[in-house]
Amino acid sequence: MSRRYQAGIIKPGFNPLGTQTTSYAYELWAWGENDYGQLGRGNTTSLSSPNQVGALTSWLTVASGYKFTLATTTGGTLFTWGRNQYGQLGLGNTTDYSSPKQVGALTNWSKISGGQWHTVALKTDGTLWVWGRNSGAPASGILGLGNTTDYSSPKQVGALTNWLQISAGYRYSVAIKTDGTLWAWGWNSKGELGLGDTTNRSSPVQVGALTSWSKIAAGTNYTVSIRTNGTLWAWGYNAFGQLGIGNTSDYSSPKQIGSLTTWLDIAAGMYTTLAVQTNGTLWAWGYNSFGQLGIGNTTNYSSPKQIGSLTTWLKVASGRYKLLAIKTDGTLWSWGRGISGQLGIGNTTDYSSPKQVGALTTWYTTPAKTNDYSTVALKY
Repeated sequence: MSRRYQAGIIKPGFNPLGTQTTSYAYELWAWGENDYGQLGRGNTTSLSSPNQVGALTSWLTVASGYKFTLATTTGGTLFTWGRNQYGQLGLGNTTDYSSPKQVGALTNWSKISGGQWHTVALKTDGTLWVWGRNSGAPASGILGLGNTTDYSSPKQVGALTNWLQISAGYRYSVAIKTDGTLWAWGWNSKGELGLGDTTNRSSPVQVGALTSWSKIAAGTNYTVSIRTNGTLWAWGYNAFGQLGIGNTSDYSSPKQIGSLTTWLDIAAGMYTTLAVQTNGTLWAWGYNSFGQLGIGNTTNYSSPKQIGSLTTWLKVASGRYKLLAIKTDGTLWSWGRGISGQLGIGNTTDYSSPKQVGALTTWYTTPAKTNDYSTVALKY
């Protein structure tokens, strides 16, 4: 049976809201900057076009942090590689690795997210785990363990078994529980935790009293989220208009972006936000010095701007001055800064409009957030 996209049809096993409903396996591909081996190919050579990572075809999820990468397999094993100065690879040391290394022997890892120097993960039993940098200036308790100690191996956050979604941002993290409540912890200098202040938290704290959060994306000092009614919300740092609320003021509590109830998928990156609506249209706002908004110029925008007029966009990702999106036909597109080949189109040129990455129509997903000039993606 073909696993490729067909026009207007979702791939088997894929839910547009990000839930895997059937266990398919994928190949892992990478390109861009590779100074710490974050491409996972056993060297530190940068690439400007997609290249497969090893020969495995059993990858299930993938995530990127700052110069490091994480991925799980269909068997529930977890692999990490790249930069490791704070133990963010979870391997019990601070050694960099240019090839995938398995984290322990467990086979129940389900979701992963990489931050600036830390990692957040979920197991199939709904427990929450963290590792990596946990200190700062001032110390911030980035990992949510109630202290400011760095850890190079996975540590459980509390004893709860009802964690559902996670997103690791710059020195902070956010998560949604199965009851729809939203939680945040870590660095909070710009109000990115959404708690109405700028006080750091070293343990998870609930954001308001709502129980209707469905999707979350943590960027560089700001957060974007979708509620179950399809409305879009943002808070935190806003110097470039990345909150999308029509100004450049910081907000320490969630603010609704417009009044639409048709938002489907979101990605928050380096001061740039990308989103897709249920009608397949693509929208971007925030920082745009490298054309990363994809609207043909380098002007910042503080409100959502539509990218072209196509209605075939499905899933989005935001990185360090670059954006990526997958269409319903399985093609992958990228734009923005290309200095290290991170756009995957065979050169190091910046582009202010979407450019197709090769001719393949079998791309499944790319991490919702990448913090450096590299890119990883899964394909059929």
